[in-house]
Amino acid sequence: MVGAGIFALLAEAGAIAGAALWISFLIAGFISLALGYAFVKLGARYPSSGGLITYLIEGFGNGRLVGAASWLGYVTAIVVVGAMVAVSFGDYAARLFVGSNTGSNWTNVFASLVVLASALLVIVGVRWVDRAQSTIVIGLLAVFAVFVVATLTHLKPHLLAPSGYPSLHSIVSSVALTFFAYLGFAVISFAGGDIVNPEQNLPRAMYLALGITMFLYLAIAVSVFGTLTVEQVIHYGPTAIAEAARPSLGEAGFVAMGIAALLATSSSVLATFYASVGLTGTLAEVEQFPPMFGSASRLGRHGGLAVTTVLTLLFVNVFDIGALASIGSAISLAVFVLVGVAGLRLRREIGAQAWVIIAAIVASGVALAFFVVDTFHNDPKAFWAMAVLLVLGVLMDVLWKHARSRQISDSAAS
Repeated sequence: MVGAGIFALLAEAGAIAGAALWISFLIAGFISLALGYAFVKLGARYPSSGGLITYLIEGFGNGRLVGAASWLGYVTAIVVVGAMVAVSFGDYAARLFVGSNTGSNWTNVFASLVVLASALLVIVGVRWVDRAQSTIVIGLLAVFAVFVVATLTHLKPHLLAPSGYPSLHSIVSSVALTFFAYLGFAVISFAGGDIVNPEQNLPRAMYLALGITMFLYLAIAVSVFGTLTVEQVIHYGPTAIAEAARPSLGEAGFVAMGIAALLATSSSVLATFYASVGLTGTLAEVEQFPPMFGSASRLGRHGGLAVTTVLTLLFVNVFDIGALASIGSAISLAVFVLVGVAGLRLRREIGAQAWVIIAAIVASGVALAFFVVDTFHNDPKAFWAMAVLLVLGVLMDVLWKHARSRQISDSAAS
């Protein structure tokens, strides 16, 4: 959860919310906590490596809605977001290891390497994923702690003055983007089949992770926008955090934050691939996805992971995923709203407080509506790309269900 989103989308969200980005992170954090409550209650009642898909099936049945949401969630939250974070890793790796004037080819090379390495670690096993993640996060938190302490002592208060904040509409419109920085909390739901004592450990993992991450993101947002102007943050883009370290820590600070970016993005890619195994395996098992995504695939027991790896590499090396990444975040938020509705429908079975889940659904819906309207007016191409992805999700579900019906009919006839 920590780091990848704030490196990848800090400048893009800052272009909307400006120096008030810390408020956007605060709102997105509370939305994530409220949604996390629904995930925790559902996960404790239905522990499964299928994670949120299991919750949707329990709440809505194994029908069209779950099918379309599954394809949308897989393409956006796994493939598109995974590719976007891998490209962010490639940008930093190329800058640190090759030079500042490198072409996109080096970015693609490093992005492809982190995708392949993540897939290999997942194949090796959950224990190695756990060890790798723990090592990465410890190093990352240490670097962030030094960065925050150093930059907070060199803040320029006038850069954070409320008089320079944009409208409330702009701040709320940016929440769908800052929500991306918390997106990793959904991965916790896919650990339900592996975690010991999920009723006790799922809530502990969820709330501690979100609480620490929210505090860290608020501190980083204040540090960056209290050191650089909004225009500078937008100009530096993905490397804005590293540039914010220069005034207080010099070139060593820039390099340290560059290394932190590599740790954050590689950790996020690894977590995404870990989640994809449980997701695709469950979807193949309940026949929402073709068998090639499951453990009985002709590609081997890691068939779903192999497909995910190939698709992610395709997005990394062929498509311009900049706009798709923010759209992927918005569609992921929409899928999470559905999980919230499932939790509301199952509130008696899972022992949940209805008002908390309703608050999560309403807040998420408002943030999503503001983002969609803002995108329609300011970035029509991204809006229509979002519409295309929605249609694609429904179309994939229809085509697969039609093919499966024909297979059943042919088997019955023979």
